[in-house]
Amino acid sequence: MSAGSTGALSVTLCRDPRQFAALEEPWNRLVRSCPTATPFQSHAWLHSWWLSYGREGRLRVLLVRSGDELVGAAALMLVHRPLPLLVPLGGGITDYFDVLADARCADEVVPALARGLHRAARGAVVDLREVRPGAAAERLYGHWPGARTRLADSTCMELPVLPFDELVKRMPKAGAQRVRAKLRKTDAAGIEEREVTEEEVPRAVRTLLRLHEKQWRGRGVTPEHLRPRFAEHLTRATRRMVRGGEGRLTEFRLEGKVVAANVTLLSAGLSGGYLYGADPGLRDKKVDVATLLLRHEAGRALAEGRPVVSFLRGSEPYKNHWRPEVVVNQRFLLATAALAPLLRLHESQLTGRERAVEALRESLPAARDWRARLNELRVR
Repeated sequence: MSAGSTGALSVTLCRDPRQFAALEEPWNRLVRSCPTATPFQSHAWLHSWWLSYGREGRLRVLLVRSGDELVGAAALMLVHRPLPLLVPLGGGITDYFDVLADARCADEVVPALARGLHRAARGAVVDLREVRPGAAAERLYGHWPGARTRLADSTCMELPVLPFDELVKRMPKAGAQRVRAKLRKTDAAGIEEREVTEEEVPRAVRTLLRLHEKQWRGRGVTPEHLRPRFAEHLTRATRRMVRGGEGRLTEFRLEGKVVAANVTLLSAGLSGGYLYGADPGLRDKKVDVATLLLRHEAGRALAEGRPVVSFLRGSEPYKNHWRPEVVVNQRFLLATAALAPLLRLHESQLTGRERAVEALRESLPAARDWRARLNELRVR
């Protein structure tokens, strides 16, 4: 570790994966003391992701300590394409990024993180994606001493935690009637819910991914979800998160057979449905899987006192039926003053790419179908 100091706080940069692995207990204490942390900031998720996706020599985890106590952290890695960047651990399969700051001393920790990251970023642009509004990383952005830019990132949707009947009442009258009718058919089918134990997670993840592939076959499954490294990560992370109360894996059985499964990631501030798989044959039985899952998750979140059920990233039409709150993640680009031209270059590349994608969507409505077919070919 390389070290510096900021007042009474010590700031270090961890590059050793073994030392990062050893931080599990203090890291999780820090997560619990940071009210803005999401499940994707847990040590279980980040360390598992590094084991599956990390590259040797690239780890950059900024740590802030008060004495021996870990009070701040930012989990990053160095990449060299398209230019030198410091990016969050978690990559494209992670829905939210944030830095961690102990609420008891956040006013000192966040500026210390900003100054420590400024030192670590002398040769690279910092590109912080998927920052949820209100996150601690917003405060870091405010304390950044160099060049900076804020962009919009992914759209997320969230529902307040209410009794399920109250969520249904939020819908238009005709939609609410359809939901109630679907639930009567679902209940008549006799589907049973069961939470998976830690020891059962490997078997249950295999079943979930098999159902997920079957469910999306011919409709553009995300290729990464079918790769061995993703299965390894999801199994390892889910097992640890189930053990620590940071996640659960629920199976839905019909006549003793698993017909749907869902991984939910948990923090004090939200319950987020991360990935599910369902047998397409449920449609023949008039079972609406999305409604079944939401009813289960809303009920659990209400019982556990979590304020938000998050659909996580994506604005799929079925989510809009519930009149959710639309939350747009942010993307923060940060650099030293000397690297400001590099930041502007990166910003122009990103905005140019986004304009090109939007133009393609408007001029070629069939682009989505072609993308789905391309994804199918990549999977095969």
